[in-house]
Amino acid sequence: LYFCRHGERWELQLKGSGKTPYSRNGDGRAVLRSSVREFLCSEAMHYLGIPTSRAASLVASDDDVWRDQFYNGNVKKERGAIVLRLAKSWFRIGSLEILAHSGELDLQRKLLDFVIQEHFPSIAMNDSNRYLEFFSTVVLETANLIALWMSVGFAHGVCNTDNFSLLSITIDYGPFGFMDSYDPNFIPNTSDDEGRYKVGNQANVGLFNLNKLLQALKPLLDPRQKQLASQILEEYGKHYYIRFTELFKRKLGLLGEDDNDNYLIAFLLKVSLLL
Repeated sequence: LYFCRHGERWELQLKGSGKTPYSRNGDGRAVLRSSVREFLCSEAMHYLGIPTSRAASLVASDDDVWRDQFYNGNVKKERGAIVLRLAKSWFRIGSLEILAHSGELDLQRKLLDFVIQEHFPSIAMNDSNRYLEFFSTVVLETANLIALWMSVGFAHGVCNTDNFSLLSITIDYGPFGFMDSYDPNFIPNTSDDEGRYKVGNQANVGLFNLNKLLQALKPLLDPRQKQLASQILEEYGKHYYIRFTELFKRKLGLLGEDDNDNYLIAFLLKVSLLL
């Protein structure tokens, strides 16, 4: 943990420092090229006004790291590096999902209460609907985050539940990319043969992950809350569309409300696709 002079609390995390309990079969190392990309991109995203983790430092390592960069069987030795990155929290949708899957509901409830108390001050801890309020906030902010990604042409290359923050910030800059021109089929991950995380699927993958979050929360909800949570999730597409439209209207300098605005946005994106 790190406390800054403004009284804010940040969680520090090292990427590339070696094996951890979460490394599975990996070596826990990072190569210099990807570390530089994460450092630069996370800082760029911050200054673009997009919620994100931050990069505090980058140190090159003397360790040799072996990687198959293009997943074609050509393994090469590369120089290692360590990135010190920070965020208000590193808890992800997967953090709750794994506890629900293993039936550790008491621990899940403790973790969820901790996250709400530390990072969702508008939610009262004595409110019996606090988990519902939490879910509603995450749905809204996730829709906002992905709309912001789209507004700058950013695409996250691995949008699974382990890479989606409960605070709706951009984390884990592994494979990612920026479009030079609009292309809904742009894939930022060379190993994504099926295009699961292509630009045109980012919003849908967000919905998929939020549904996984809902499934993880259901054991903690009563029947009425489960029904309301499902209704909240159904509004995700509407939230995303409104925010997406708002951002692109601002880019085009469109003021007020006009039925032709959405047509103009779609037309210009299609023209960009043809260029």
